[in-house]
Amino acid sequence: MKDIVIVDAVRTPIGKFRGSLAGVRADHLGSLVLNRLLERVDVSPTLVDDVIFGNVTQIGEQSANIARTALLGAGWPVTVAGLTIDRKCGSGEVAVHMAAGAIAAGAA
Repeated sequence: MKDIVIVDAVRTPIGKFRGSLAGVRADHLGSLVLNRLLERVDVSPTLVDDVIFGNVTQIGEQSANIARTALLGAGWPVTVAGLTIDRKCGSGEVAVHMAAGAIAAGAA
């Protein structure tokens, strides 16, 4: 079995309810994070199979697939898949486990 490692991680800023980030779309923040991550690891988005985001409480405009709209907004190829997990406080951890499982299974 291949070793599965996290090469780097980038996250959005943490906001407060009705705080300074309230008017900023989640997919816009996600686009910034995705492109910053590529800069840090020097990888082309054409080498990415899938993007999995963890998000808490998807409501309103962010109730769509944030990962997919973020990667498209970042200018990534339309061939890259996107998946958004909303499992409240466990969203990020579940996203990491799902990504590792996909890699281990040879699906990514």
